[in-house]
Amino acid sequence: MSPSALAPLWEVLNNLVLPEPSSPAKVHRWHYAEARDYLMRAGDLISAREAERRVLILKNPGLGGEAAITRSLYAGLQLVLPGEVAPCHRHSQSALRFVLEGTGAFTAVDGEKAIMRPYDLVLTPGGQWHDHGNTSEQPVIWLDGLDIPTVTHFDASFAERLGEDAHPQTRPAGDTLARYGRNMRPLPGSMADTRPAGQALFHYPYAEWRGALSKLAETKAPDPHDGYALEFFNPATGGPIMPTISAQAQMLPAGLVTRPRRASAGAVIVVVEGSGELRIGDETMAVEPRDIIAVPAWKPLVIDAWSDLTLFAFSDRAAQQALNIYREHLA
Repeated sequence: MSPSALAPLWEVLNNLVLPEPSSPAKVHRWHYAEARDYLMRAGDLISAREAERRVLILKNPGLGGEAAITRSLYAGLQLVLPGEVAPCHRHSQSALRFVLEGTGAFTAVDGEKAIMRPYDLVLTPGGQWHDHGNTSEQPVIWLDGLDIPTVTHFDASFAERLGEDAHPQTRPAGDTLARYGRNMRPLPGSMADTRPAGQALFHYPYAEWRGALSKLAETKAPDPHDGYALEFFNPATGGPIMPTISAQAQMLPAGLVTRPRRASAGAVIVVVEGSGELRIGDETMAVEPRDIIAVPAWKPLVIDAWSDLTLFAFSDRAAQQALNIYREHLA
């Protein structure tokens, strides 16, 4: 049968249709200080313009050298030094930027700037022009999270460069926050938005989301699985921040040990504040601020908060829910 490009299903069925997820991705932690040393050395060797994007990829050790942190997600650490510009381009892949260090750089999306501060979440949705620049006097580093493996799976990657370093300004900085950042949206007419349909907001400041978690903690007891958790959402649709990527923020009071949770979505966790211990499947690891952790699909997760612990996470839950394959289990 082989010369005719045929094969018997019965010989491989058990490996194709599994009774539950079994990801080859491994649990892994990247210490920020170690990765930062390599990133700063890269800054001495290549400019942001030469590299187009000066990024160190976070490669999951279980995925055979692929540029992926989970089976469907990519992550990397990007450095923009003072005075540098990362030129304007756009591509099919959707991306988020979670700022880890530095204040005063910007990301511009279709000509509108978002001034970046530590632990801000900034989106560059698929198909939209974006560029980065650093007008401050200090290096700025953020975590990139993209759906590159997902787009690659569908053979659907397109990309183009603008041919200029920066997109011409189309609206003042903060315009989308003014329109959509207070759980409100413009009425049709003269105030209507011209941004692509379905993508209303691309900047979620740390001060806003951290304050929301604190307010939540004042009103109720922590959830036994999540502590206090809120999902970032797209105010135009009420759905996830981007079609393939979900993101959330989580705060756990000191002494809380969560009950086990597992999900079919692969996830990436970033420690924002505090310290604690994560138990993921058979792995146990102490974590501290700016550590980055890969959580493969269907691995039970338990969080032990040694001090008040704040986490940011993104996952492929949005894509799985759209495809009606997402599942979770709470112990």
